[in-house]
Amino acid sequence: MRRFTRFACADWSGAKGSRHPGIALAICEAGDEAPRLIDPPNKVWSRQGIVDWLLAQDDDVLIGLDFSFAPPFIERGSYLPGDDVPTSAREFWAYVDDICDDPDLGAASFLESHHRRHFYLGAADGTKSDYLFWRQCELLNKSTGKKASTVYDAIGASQVAKASFAGMRLLHQLRDAMAIWPFDPLPARGKVAVEIYTTIAARAAGVAKGRSKIRDAIGLDLALQALGSKPHLPLKHYTDHATDALITAAWLRKVAENPQLWAPEALNFEIAATEGWTFGVI
Repeated sequence: MRRFTRFACADWSGAKGSRHPGIALAICEAGDEAPRLIDPPNKVWSRQGIVDWLLAQDDDVLIGLDFSFAPPFIERGSYLPGDDVPTSAREFWAYVDDICDDPDLGAASFLESHHRRHFYLGAADGTKSDYLFWRQCELLNKSTGKKASTVYDAIGASQVAKASFAGMRLLHQLRDAMAIWPFDPLPARGKVAVEIYTTIAARAAGVAKGRSKIRDAIGLDLALQALGSKPHLPLKHYTDHATDALITAAWLRKVAENPQLWAPEALNFEIAATEGWTFGVI
């Protein structure tokens, strides 16, 4: 099974602007040393700063990125039915990156103007359920009673819409510099990016359902201990973003050599080329 030397997680943000307190980056080495936060170059991370950090890495690092790597495709045969858009994920990333001129790889304009009719932004749009479509991995999660988000829902603090389309711009920037699973096969060497959902890591760390966020040192150490990690170095601030990134980095280290996670039974070639998959969903 493929072995990595380091494990990282970026807790992501689709917020407008160029400085994002909602972004946190954590990393840990193989072994059991606690994950640690990577300080941003200018006190607060930008999305471009995460791209630059990833491009600078030259070892076998596995990084989890907390956004949807593509919209649903299989369910309706198009990412945006009725619009002339690409039909593969890599081409769609290029399309999003080309059409959006938002600062710092942002993509709010994609939802708010370029393809407005596909996204639910409030009651004026009508019935919310008319906008709700999911990828195959999300449908699998829903079938087992777990929560699934959709990139077409742009309402609420937990929505992933803007973050995901901003993330697709990041993936386009990284497309030739690292493997992006499962759109690319898992290489024998080099860095690899996977889509993650931090709640999966929290559940594996023993965090009870309904309490997926940790905001204190004791809770963080208990979660890390459940993942085979030593206690963390104290943080200045215990934010959701920081603890999510730390826990997920430790979780990736614990599970990365599980072959089942790299070959989910429901993942086929068409899904891998169009929608991708959330690492950890089987």
